[in-house]
Amino acid sequence: MTTTTSSTPVLEEQVRRPIPANGNSTLRRSLESRLSERVNTVPPSAIRRFFDIAATMEDVISLGIGEPNFVTPPPMIVAGMESLRQGQTAYTSNAGMIELREAVAGMLERRYNGPAYDPEKEVLITVGVSEAMYLAMQAILDPGDEVIVPQPCFVSYTADVILAGGTVVDVPTYASNNFVLTPEQIEAAITPRTKALLIGYPCNPTGAVMNRQEMLAIAEVAQRHDLIVISDEIYDRLVYGDHQHVMFASLPGMAERTIHLGGMSKDYAMTGWRI
Repeated sequence: MTTTTSSTPVLEEQVRRPIPANGNSTLRRSLESRLSERVNTVPPSAIRRFFDIAATMEDVISLGIGEPNFVTPPPMIVAGMESLRQGQTAYTSNAGMIELREAVAGMLERRYNGPAYDPEKEVLITVGVSEAMYLAMQAILDPGDEVIVPQPCFVSYTADVILAGGTVVDVPTYASNNFVLTPEQIEAAITPRTKALLIGYPCNPTGAVMNRQEMLAIAEVAQRHDLIVISDEIYDRLVYGDHQHVMFASLPGMAERTIHLGGMSKDYAMTGWRI
């Protein structure tokens, strides 16, 4: 097909012509109608809707997001700037920089007497814990596998299970028990299709924490039923009073069946750095 010079002004006029008011909405409706069944089964997040509403209002104090009220410590800012000046902006290994993986493995072992993770094979640097959770579900779940999830929980837990083809088994927790999941509740929720248990302590949004004895009781159930435990410990440093954080993978017999998720967002106010 040949385009003549005389047609060029017409094409330019069409490009400049504004899209009809309903153009974007028509396109959006067309795309929405073609979303996969898997995506359509993910329930919307009510808290994200509240964030959108709050953003349009003045003098609103948000109690609904894990955002530290301080800035990233200066040593980390300086180190980040220096790495950029040195040109450290290229692709890394799929698993992340080996120096960072070594530092993570060493930190967990020192801080929590955790497993001696092999940084070459057992540490993965992700774009925040949210990506880590998504990848963990994609890695372990087959269609129809069930994952026990205590409620209330962080908003993406349910979506991550569904997007991996799994089935969420919600188990409610209650204020009367400080929102702590009990081994009896887990036992009652287990079926032949149960593949994993997803926990997050300290918990967002309830603030619940587990002591070592409570964790040991849950670990015993996980071992007896051969469950994988995905332990979201992004809030590990935000414990107060007499509470001490216990790394789930450090419990006897749990290192080989626990996927530990951690990050720097909450400890060091690096939520936008995505590490």
